[in-house]
Amino acid sequence: MKDLLATTLYGLENELGRELESLGAGSVRIHNRAVSFAGDAAMMYRANYQLRTALRILKPLRSFPAHNEEDIYRGVRDMQWEQYMSPRDLLAVETVLVSGRYRHSGFISQRVKDGIVDRFRVRFGKRPSVDLKNPDLRIHIHLNDTHCSVSLDSSGESLHKRGYRTQPYKAPLNEVLAAGMILLSRWDPEQAFLNPMCGSGTLCIEAGMIARGLPGGYYRNGFGFQKWKDYDPALFESIRRERYLKKQDDFRILACDIAFPAIRAAQQNLATAGLLGKVELLKTSFDSWNTSLKEGVLIMNPPYGERLEESNLQELYRNIGDTLKQKYTGFQAWVLSGNPGAMKHLGLRTGKKLTLYNGPIQCKYHYYDLYEGSRKIVDKTKGL
Repeated sequence: MKDLLATTLYGLENELGRELESLGAGSVRIHNRAVSFAGDAAMMYRANYQLRTALRILKPLRSFPAHNEEDIYRGVRDMQWEQYMSPRDLLAVETVLVSGRYRHSGFISQRVKDGIVDRFRVRFGKRPSVDLKNPDLRIHIHLNDTHCSVSLDSSGESLHKRGYRTQPYKAPLNEVLAAGMILLSRWDPEQAFLNPMCGSGTLCIEAGMIARGLPGGYYRNGFGFQKWKDYDPALFESIRRERYLKKQDDFRILACDIAFPAIRAAQQNLATAGLLGKVELLKTSFDSWNTSLKEGVLIMNPPYGERLEESNLQELYRNIGDTLKQKYTGFQAWVLSGNPGAMKHLGLRTGKKLTLYNGPIQCKYHYYDLYEGSRKIVDKTKGL
């Protein structure tokens, strides 16, 4: 068993830890935007294929003291890279700086690349080449003021790139963020799931994958570890056949949007995900949407105001709040917004307030229990 590291978005660390524990990972420890865990090759494959809230699964190789660029170069050059690649392979280096000493991650990546290719040139008279888009080996560098940590990126492309979203629409949600929002809501596929202002359909597709028991990596074309020298295709095929996830055949997922291009994009993405016809999709405004449902979980990501006047934005959020109060009594509602000022105009009592990031935008993710009177319910969101 070796230490592995799964990276994620801010605010989703605990959900990622829960997912890893459900897969049987050992020594699960929560960090900032990451979760470390112990596992063998099978667990590394499983984490890449099954997880919903992970961005990358890293395999740490070495950490060494580094106080300048020359220390980094020598430390990387002295590693036995021939164990992991050949001179014919293509490599890419990504550097994350957590340091006031270094300013340019691209320069550090260049020095790391120099150390690797110089080692191959001296020993074999040949050197690997760089391919940032489709490398055989993707190397991850984490650098602070005193230490350099070197890992292999077993995921390849970020795991948020599920493979089903072929048609985007106006800055769509990151798939990992969408999955995290659903997991944070504690939605059970036996409940109805509503997604007004659905855009290109990311939230309702992630909900559909959860309901059908489909792993996060189900639609992907591949993973970085499949190009490694020690890749075991029979082991990965056995991982793909595993069934860890609960499958719900009879689910109700409904989505709407007022914009026809959004509906068209959502239809195409739902079709790619095999969910067209299984998710009820309607072109309508939220306040005109009539579902006849009396309870369930409602999650929405309304506009933050980039394209709206302030008065129009306030009116939009006021209308959302009024609609929730008038038509969705009995629901548990969650709203994500990058405009905290606008959220005040919802006029609803907030049950929980979480902070998430949609790209670089700090967002508030608020929970509203819309049950009326003294009706007692079990709050599934306790402990968040």
